[in-house]
Amino acid sequence: MSLTTLGLELPTDPRWVDIAQMNIGDILIDHAWCEQKAASSCISLIVMYTDKTTLVEMLTPIVAEEWGHFQRVLKELRKRNIALGRQRKDLYVNELRVRLRRSTSDQHEQMMDNLLINALIEARSCERFKLLATHIADDSLRRFYHELMVSEAGHYRAFIELAETYLPAERVRSRWKEFLSVEADIIANMALRGDRMH
Repeated sequence: MSLTTLGLELPTDPRWVDIAQMNIGDILIDHAWCEQKAASSCISLIVMYTDKTTLVEMLTPIVAEEWGHFQRVLKELRKRNIALGRQRKDLYVNELRVRLRRSTSDQHEQMMDNLLINALIEARSCERFKLLATHIADDSLRRFYHELMVSEAGHYRAFIELAETYLPAERVRSRWKEFLSVEADIIANMALRGDRMH
């Protein structure tokens, strides 16, 4: 899964994976909460847009997959005798929401933005999973993150496809370019942390 395939403009600093490997317990804790939030986010979208049949049908299995990922990360934590602990603030996601939130009364535009934010988070997660799957020493975790990388790539595409189901493709592509530019700026200016997935 390449950066081009995901659409991301800026790769993760390669030092991140080395730092993450030294803090794998913290990475797993943060990852668990990311999966829980991903499932919750899909549920929220379903609740907000119950009249969008295609959205409900596409996101319902993703809820189950994300919750399954949460359970799998909990299993990895148990294997290492690491407690889940409290949820941490996701500065990356918070910054995305602050920078990309806009005031509009157009429900379809709001829905597009919600879907594209989710697509962006999935794309960055996929890129980081690939780094872990490729570079960390633990063979079982390499396989684990490879499987999740493939799954997250499918989720990323699903969110884009849903946006294009309800809005013209050229409008979605134009807004997506704005999102990618903002995301690259956030990544470029965030401190490098090896205890967070994002």
